[in-house]
Formats: sequence, C-alpha cells, structure tokens
Amino acid sequence: MKNHTTVVEFIILGLSNNHHVNIILSVVLLDVFLLTVMGNIIIVTLYRVDHRLQTPMYFFLRNFAVLEICFTSVITPRFLYSLLTERKSISLPGCFLQLLLVFFLGASMFCHEAVMSFDRYMAICHPLRYGSIMNGRVCFQLVLSCCVMSFLIMVPPTFMVVLLPFCGPNVINHFYCDTAVLLQLSCVDTGHLEVMIFFSATVILLGTLTITIVSYVCIISTIMRIPSTTGRKKVFSTCSAHLLVVVILYSSSIFRYLRPGQQGVQDFDKVVSLLYCVVAPLFNPYIYALRNEQMKEALKDACGRISKCLRFS
Repeated sequence: MKNHTTVVEFIILGLSNNHHVNIILSVVLLDVFLLTVMGNIIIVTLYRVDHRLQTPMYFFLRNFAVLEICFTSVITPRFLYSLLTERKSISLPGCFLQLLLVFFLGASMFCHEAVMSFDRYMAICHPLRYGSIMNGRVCFQLVLSCCVMSFLIMVPPTFMVVLLPFCGPNVINHFYCDTAVLLQLSCVDTGHLEVMIFFSATVILLGTLTITIVSYVCIISTIMRIPSTTGRKKVFSTCSAHLLVVVILYSSSIFRYLRPGQQGVQDFDKVVSLLYCVVAPLFNPYIYALRNEQMKEALKDACGRISKCLRFS
C-alpha cells in the first residue's frame, strides 16, 4: 500500500480510440438519446393531459418512462461528452455517483418490468376483477415497493464499492463506471463483495424475470382461448413486441452480470452493455406505449389542439 499512489480520478476508455469512429458514435448516440428522451417525455405529457390515459397501465408506463429518462441521462450525456471532447477523465465522486445511480435506476426498471407484466396479466386474465384490485392505492404501493426493493438490494453492495481504496491503475475499460472494472482496480481483496453483488443482481434479474415469464405464460394461454381470430392476432402482436424488449433487456443484462468469474470488462462486454444501456431504452417507449391505439389517439388529439392553438395565435 505504501508503494502506491492514491487515485484521484479515473480514465474511461470508451468504445474506441479511433477519432473518426468516435465522431460517428457520437452522432448515432446523440440521435438515439434524443429519440429516447423525446419518446418518454411524450408518454409522461400525454398521461398528464389526457384523462383517457388515467388507468393503471399508463400509470406504470408513465413511471417507467421517468425512470428511463433518468437512466439514459446518467450514462449517455457523459459518454457523449467524452466522445466529443476526447476528455476521458472522471472524478472519483462523479464516477461513484454514476455507479450508484446506474444500479439503483436499473434495478428499479427491472422491477417495473415485472409490475407491468403483472398488470397486463390482471387486465387480460382477470378483466372483471381488474378495476377493483388494481386501484390507485395498490398501484402507488407497487411503484413504491419497486423503488424500496431496488434501493435495499442494490445500493448497499454498490455503496461498499465506493468505500474501497483505489491505488492505481485508474483506467476503466468501459464507457461508464461499472462494478466489474472498479473491483478489479481496487487494491484490496474484493472476493466477498463480488459474491454480494452477484447475489443482488441474481435476485433482481432472475426474480423479476420469473414474474414476467409467469405473467406472459398465463397471458398467452388466455389469448389462445379467445374465439375471435382478429382479437388473438391483436393481443399477440402487442405481446410479441413486449417480449422482444424483454428478451433484449434480460439476455444482455444476465450475460453481463450473472457470469461467474468475471475479470474486468472485455470489448464484447461493452457491446453487450450497449443493448441494455442504449438499445432497449430506445425501443421501450415506442413498443410499450406509442404503438398503443389509445396512446396514438391521445397523441393525435394533442397535436390537433396544438395546431389549432397555433392557427388562432
């Protein structure tokens, strides 16, 4: 320990050292980020202004949209800044804050995925009891439990990473501050902490995935009993789109965080991380909400009111 120098900042390598590649990446990432934020802002705004969307389904979608805006804002702008300015250093407090927010918000999103799946299960499989069970109080409690559970499961082990001593080297082979790299850079034994983080990630990922799978199995079995072919196709179309996002989100996250014996982050791991950090957040608002007929009608009405106001102003 005496022969080491205390680290005061980290160097984030990003995805590439090629300047031209970084320029292309920055343009693509900026477009994706703006589309992601815009799609989620539309969902939040429509929920507030259209009384037809004041239902449990859109309540959960609104909260999920807020989480996505926060999650992408924690990762993408900092990554864009490093790509455009080629300034790759980040302070220890900045890195640790990003780490805590990424894991808390990410865990909350997975919990919300499970809650939304359960909500769809109740709506499709128990339509007569849906209104009485999924009332405003229950919906609020479910959202609050998602945040509390995410905090209790993910924040304590992640905060313990923040308390580790770092003596160099200080190079993070990733595009954001991640636990796998920080554990490797610490100058003390982190075996017990790796086990804690692995256990926490397992509870969040596999626990919410189990709820999601069971919900959709029940939904699909109910759909198969619908006599109308048109009705079956309509519900299947919606469910298949939802399941596509679930597959992308969970497969990439499980591959990244539930592999035993991880040694830092390899180049392929960074590409996989893009799936749950960039690709899935882009798909979510457009697949979960903006493909929905009620949301389309609300958006059309809102655009009509805006154009009418502009004509008379």
